[in-house]
Amino acid sequence: MQKSSGLERASYIYTNRLQVARELKMQGEKFGGYLCCYVPVEMLSAAGYVPFRIIGDMNEPITNADAYLPSVMCPFYRSCLDLGLKGKYDFLDGLVSPHACDAAERVGLVWRSYFKYPFTFYLDIPHTVHASALVFFKQQLAHLRKGLEEYTGLKITDNDLKKQIKLFNRQRELVRQLYHLRKVEPPPVSGTEVLQLAVSLMGLPVQEGNLLAEEVIKEVKTRKMKPSKMKGRVLVWGCLIDNTAITSLIEDCGLEVVMDDTAIGSRTFGHDVELTEDPLDGLALRYLEKIVCPRTFRETGKNRANDLENRFSYLRKIVKDWHIDGIYMNLIRNCDIHGYEVPEVRYFFEEIGMPVLVIEQDYSTAALAPLRTRFQAFAESIEANR
Repeated sequence: MQKSSGLERASYIYTNRLQVARELKMQGEKFGGYLCCYVPVEMLSAAGYVPFRIIGDMNEPITNADAYLPSVMCPFYRSCLDLGLKGKYDFLDGLVSPHACDAAERVGLVWRSYFKYPFTFYLDIPHTVHASALVFFKQQLAHLRKGLEEYTGLKITDNDLKKQIKLFNRQRELVRQLYHLRKVEPPPVSGTEVLQLAVSLMGLPVQEGNLLAEEVIKEVKTRKMKPSKMKGRVLVWGCLIDNTAITSLIEDCGLEVVMDDTAIGSRTFGHDVELTEDPLDGLALRYLEKIVCPRTFRETGKNRANDLENRFSYLRKIVKDWHIDGIYMNLIRNCDIHGYEVPEVRYFFEEIGMPVLVIEQDYSTAALAPLRTRFQAFAESIEANR
């Protein structure tokens, strides 16, 4: 596992994350699996678990999960369950499954029914950010805390949570440093490299992850950059991307992935937890309100223009700050929450002068090859208008 540089080590962990987890387990670590970026990793870490983000595998055909889930359901979550049924996540000591969306809830239910982990918990997450929703979500976090305490026999104090909040805030800050380094032209780190680090961090003890992120930043800052030959800078919006096959395809076609608005990327690392007197207040606010995802309803405006501005003005700032030339909207087939949002987000981007490419893909590397010509054409059109 020891590699000569931070980027090489991140690449190794990304490629071998299940093997690395098993090696750490042999050293005495316990792993708490979780679905989606809405689960408070600080709580799992305070209870003695290494928070481990469950993701699918675009290279693995979905077979076993077909007996438990309909084929018209989100292939990402079907892939997650399929890997579980094939024993790929047998090293987990527990699972927290949230109601992030209907697919996540369904997979969590099946998972808890068929995999008898020592500890499981269903985290009910409201779909609004009203004051009453925050109160309800804080109560849910209190239930999670109590459940972890009862199972582990450990008292999770406010100080324990505050310590973990500081550690994970540090990790988020480090990843954001990498994002900010990509504001320059040419960016010293690729979208593929940042994705490898992000996925790696979601399976390591937080302090080890922070050291890795620091190594990567130090290495990136000392890189000698060559003049860029890329055709444009793109923002990726939409469903999560957890496999570098997609970012590599985009970059191979001449586009620089310099920013994202996805669940593996900026939605996970974009906002810190406020250090409140009661740490549950800060956790509830960060995870329910600060994460901007189509699964959560926001207040509508007086008219469509006002509504779009209220909901998506942060995207205009990203476009400006990262000098974006075009938008790639990534959809995983049968992801209703993002699919329903596409028309409004696309309209917003086009209104601020951004060319947009919308692609619905099947969460399979085998299905990516035909998309190359679409990315190549998109890159050519951006270059012609720069």
